[in-house]
Amino acid sequence: MAKKLYVGNLPYSTTDASLKSHFEQAGSVASASVIMDRMTGRSKGFGFVEMSTDDDAAKAIDMFNGKEMDGRALTVNEARPMEPRAPRMARM
Repeated sequence: MAKKLYVGNLPYSTTDASLKSHFEQAGSVASASVIMDRMTGRSKGFGFVEMSTDDDAAKAIDMFNGKEMDGRALTVNEARPMEPRAPRMARM
């Protein structure tokens, strides 16, 4: 079963493809996405990587948590499920 990882403190130049290729060193990557700011189109500095197996996910955490990528120390851990948000108020 695939396991989703949170990857924080990413360099702002990181793309989905570069994130995926970086994490493929630890095993098979099902998907990788860098979260982008809607207003500026710039990376928010974090993303998510879905590893194909639990073993690959554990290996990725061991390999990359606290290690540098383009001069920035990554934070890598198991992603928490999204919490439901309160509905937004309509703008007038």
